[in-house]
Amino acid sequence: MKILGTLFLGAVLFFYAADPPLLEQIKKQGELRVITRYGPTTYYEGEHGAAGLEYELAKRFAEELNVKLRLIVADNFTDILQQVADQQVHLAAAGLTISPSRKALVRFAPHYQRIKSQVVYHRDRAQPPQNLADWNNNYRLQVIASGNQVDLLKQLKSNYPQLQWSESALEPTELLEQIWENKIPYALVGSNEIVQMRRFYPELAIGLELPETQPIAWAFSRSSKNDSLYLAAIQFFNRLQQSGELEQLIERYYGHLDNIDQFNPINIRSFHQHIKERLPHYRNDFEMIAARYQLDWRLLAAIGYQESKWDPNATSVTGVRGLMMLTQSTAREMGVTDREDPLESVEGAAKYLLAIKKRLSKTIPEPDRTWLALAAYNVGPEHLRDARRLTKQVGDDPHYWVDVKKHLPKLTQPQWYKQTKYGYARGYEPVQFVKNVRRFYDILVRLETEPKPTENLPLSPNLLSGDLPILQ
Repeated sequence: MKILGTLFLGAVLFFYAADPPLLEQIKKQGELRVITRYGPTTYYEGEHGAAGLEYELAKRFAEELNVKLRLIVADNFTDILQQVADQQVHLAAAGLTISPSRKALVRFAPHYQRIKSQVVYHRDRAQPPQNLADWNNNYRLQVIASGNQVDLLKQLKSNYPQLQWSESALEPTELLEQIWENKIPYALVGSNEIVQMRRFYPELAIGLELPETQPIAWAFSRSSKNDSLYLAAIQFFNRLQQSGELEQLIERYYGHLDNIDQFNPINIRSFHQHIKERLPHYRNDFEMIAARYQLDWRLLAAIGYQESKWDPNATSVTGVRGLMMLTQSTAREMGVTDREDPLESVEGAAKYLLAIKKRLSKTIPEPDRTWLALAAYNVGPEHLRDARRLTKQVGDDPHYWVDVKKHLPKLTQPQWYKQTKYGYARGYEPVQFVKNVRRFYDILVRLETEPKPTENLPLSPNLLSGDLPILQ
């Protein structure tokens, strides 16, 4: 899945009037009204509050305008587009793909992400045809009503008249859940939605990927009264791209996820199984030590799973052993006398991780500070320091994981590691280590925070009516 698109710089900067009535009105009122939708690619309530790529972008835009962000959550794409067109909101940040039918209703800012549409099905089913010409009445697709996939299928039907589909009022995540539950056979969904959900539903399989790429962008009213805000958004995205902040944000939400070729459903299924069978034996240890050292127990558990698959008797050929696979020297340094004792092992790992974080520059922001500490946990603080120096040497930012992870593998190459203080290291290993820990952590967080069926709580409440929250 391609992430970054080419931003529109154009001559538009020269053609708008100097008077910015809407922008001035927004600043005077102190509030930016943005419509979005719930989902892992857009906006959701995480453990630490509001999260999601669209939320992060909208929050930064509001901060740049020095106003508060007011999010309005819509039930479907039709509501989103109509409210933008009717100027009930200032803009839509809702993972909207650009299409001719939508461009007739709203206008789009520069795109910041590119996706493809993919046919998804349950792995227990027979694989659907890989060629659209072979799709007949036996292969009816489910698509999101008013979604971009409807436009795509209408265009394709002229060449493939046998194509059949049904439109659903469900959200993309709900549609994917229906596939996972084997309630429907096939759906056509955006690749960004699928890559997020396969961590939690590893049985989801990709059957066919349409070749067309679709850009995602913010939507604005076509009224000329919106020109000043629209221009401000263009400038905002230009600055985000030029500063590297856009790439950092996208890495935060997508950098640890596997694409089609890399995804291994067996590994994810095994993790879910071990959560049920092994984790209960050690969860108290993780929780106790996490509380003692003010860490997230799920992060410690994710590290432990990556290291030993939660096996306290695990041993490697290099001599590391135990639940957290500590080396003898690290165990000695952290005061661990028995590496095969689960509680001692977890405490040793927690102390070591904190010691690494304290050695990192205080100017490194979270979550990059944690990702860099995890890399050092795996490869050693000295080699991480070398990689960060190489990162700075080539003009990238050593404070951000998205840049450092590009250069860690260079520690395997003589022309690079000979320039470093600590020499050769298997630099590709910490990159994979961090990726896996982040993925396992995400799954543990979701399992802990998602509503239980017995609670009878709605998965996607509608905030369009009543008092709307102002998100800081």
